[in-house]
Amino acid sequence: MHKAWGIAIPGLLLIGAAMLRWEDPAPIQEIRNWVFDNYQRMAPRVYDPNLPVRIADIDEKSLAKFGQWPWSRLTVAKVVDRLRGLGAAVIAFDVLFAEPDRTSPQAVAKNLPDDPNFQQAKVDMNALPDPDAILAKAISQVPTALGFALLDYDPKRPETRPAPVGGFSTLGDSPLYFAPTMPHVVTALPVLQAAASGNGAVNALADQDGVIRRVPLILGYKPQDVDTAADALLPALGLEAIRLAFQGRSFTIRSSHASSETFASLVANGIGAIRIEGIPAGGPSVIIKTDRGGQLLLHDTGHQAGRFVSIADLFDPDFPRAKIEGQIVLVGTSVEGLKDIQTSPLEPRIAGVEIHAETVEQILETALTGATPLIRPYWSDAAEKTFLIVFGFIVIAIANRAGAVLSVSTALAALLIAFGGSWWMFKGHGWLVDPLYPAGTAVALVMVASTITYIRTEREKRHIRGAFSLYLSPEMVNRVAEHPELLKLGGENREITVMFTDIRGFTKLSEGLDPQGLTHVINAFLTPMSNLIKDHGGTIDKYIGDCIMAFWNAPLDVPHHAREAVKTAVQMRRTLKKLNEQFAAEAQASGKTPVKLKAGVGLNTGIGCVGNMGSEQRFAYSALGDTVNTASRLESLSPAYFVDLVFSEETAKDVSDFALLELDQVKVKGKAVPIRIFTCLGFEAYAARPEYKALREHHDRMLAAYRSQDWETAETELQACLDVAPERLRPFYGLYRARIDDFRAYPPGAEWDGVYVAKSKTG
Repeated sequence: MHKAWGIAIPGLLLIGAAMLRWEDPAPIQEIRNWVFDNYQRMAPRVYDPNLPVRIADIDEKSLAKFGQWPWSRLTVAKVVDRLRGLGAAVIAFDVLFAEPDRTSPQAVAKNLPDDPNFQQAKVDMNALPDPDAILAKAISQVPTALGFALLDYDPKRPETRPAPVGGFSTLGDSPLYFAPTMPHVVTALPVLQAAASGNGAVNALADQDGVIRRVPLILGYKPQDVDTAADALLPALGLEAIRLAFQGRSFTIRSSHASSETFASLVANGIGAIRIEGIPAGGPSVIIKTDRGGQLLLHDTGHQAGRFVSIADLFDPDFPRAKIEGQIVLVGTSVEGLKDIQTSPLEPRIAGVEIHAETVEQILETALTGATPLIRPYWSDAAEKTFLIVFGFIVIAIANRAGAVLSVSTALAALLIAFGGSWWMFKGHGWLVDPLYPAGTAVALVMVASTITYIRTEREKRHIRGAFSLYLSPEMVNRVAEHPELLKLGGENREITVMFTDIRGFTKLSEGLDPQGLTHVINAFLTPMSNLIKDHGGTIDKYIGDCIMAFWNAPLDVPHHAREAVKTAVQMRRTLKKLNEQFAAEAQASGKTPVKLKAGVGLNTGIGCVGNMGSEQRFAYSALGDTVNTASRLESLSPAYFVDLVFSEETAKDVSDFALLELDQVKVKGKAVPIRIFTCLGFEAYAARPEYKALREHHDRMLAAYRSQDWETAETELQACLDVAPERLRPFYGLYRARIDDFRAYPPGAEWDGVYVAKSKTG
């Protein structure tokens, strides 16, 4: 493959990724939202109960007290009067009063029969006060914002624009280019609007997955029917409640290309902030930063019971005034049957009125405490696209010229810069900037470029593989192909665990088999044992007839290599049992004498020299040193102790939770320093058995008494061991019984240290 493809293919991929990001389809938006949702889960906004925001909840308790919803306007007027009496600063209704009271005397009179007997009743009822007028009078006595709903479908009813209370002025691009606009509206009754201090949209627009992540603070209604943007714009309920709370008169919207905007506005468009104007002297400056669509990103706290006050509880004579006095009170419902249940980044089910409450809290936190708001800056799209393209070119250039390590490092750097920078902007500034798409594209570019480079370099390596495959193992051929510098003699010292395993009585066994049968037996033994070694991360050094030499932790690091070696040895025991069953079945089928194999395993852990050993003409990857020699001696000791596994104390340190038994302290052939040797009965589950725990307790006491020449106690504990030990350990304890009998007859003397001296390789 020509080297130019290493630039052309990733370059085309980058162009495609940039075009896809420019279109920003729904799947990419969903992935971006998933990242931002997880940011909020990791660092949600902390609820501050001292913020003056409460929800007067139309809950089940209130419905039980006042009847099903909608309530009579007289009841609603009582609620308003009660809130005013408790000192509410602002009341905002997250409910619609779009139709006259169906329980009013006038509505009842209209439905009476057209009969002379009812004429006077109709006259009398029409003369009674109108409940809507009573409610209008109630809301005229306290700053109140009524709700209206903008719709993208025709409600089939007469429409009037909500009565403007706070006007708009704009700086820069028209906000209608960016803010949500809808062609239809459902408003409160004119008599109520005339009495209210403000009107606000109750819309909370969910994303395609149904989650509300942003609340529009400004919306447009029928912009095609008005002359200016200011005439088409309407505030959200939360924004209107804030205006009333601070006694503001109007709003100013600052969009891109306004004179006060920065250089970022030259490359990105959108709404930047909304300011409340006309706040009396001494009041705070309320500037609300928004995303490019004029929406406030919901910095979710999740549901907080402290926000809610049941409307039924308001009428308790002992209700604490402090809960309402000076508060912005939103009237809404948490009852699921009234269909105002939404989904937020932190809550799968949350009352819609609570989302409005969180909106008001966020604005108040910024205005009163200087807290950082959560925003997706209008320049974020441009920043993400720029990062995508610039870093993409850098990745292509590096991946095409450098090796895999630098290419992967570049991909990791892209992830670190993108996610680290995005998290820093979220935590430090409240900015939501997408890290995943740019970083993911960089990783994809590295993978593609590296794959192309790999295909190209693999062709170059074929020559090396062909030249050396005749006299090097496949593993070493691959290593040499990757690192030609390995083609030299030499080694390194490192900690390894060495294994020797061979078949006991192999010479006698081979005499009774023909060459074909012997080959079958040897291959049947070596194959599964070799697989076990490789499955546990071991390196097979060599086969010496029926013997396997292997080691762990070279050439590659193997964490807990001693543990892996012991696991392999124990599983070899189980595999050998199955292999003998296979031989027995084969012998029965053929009418021959069955072959029964016994094997011993020796393990030792320590420093060994590993590397390419041999001559300039021929060498192999192997291990040398005292650690290797000791492992061979330990394997040779296994028949002397009537066990199939012997390993050193250094190996035992990494498997202290296995079912271990100390065999002895010995001086092996050629060693002056004694070593403690162990065997393993099983893994953690075996070690938890009561019979093993009893055996281990008696066994350790037996060894301690034996080494202190307390032969009577040693024999007593030995008998206790035999009572609980598995059958295969009886010859081992018979060995110690014979030693105890000998030492009783011929005491070893006070200078004896309990160490057994092996007089030959096999004990």
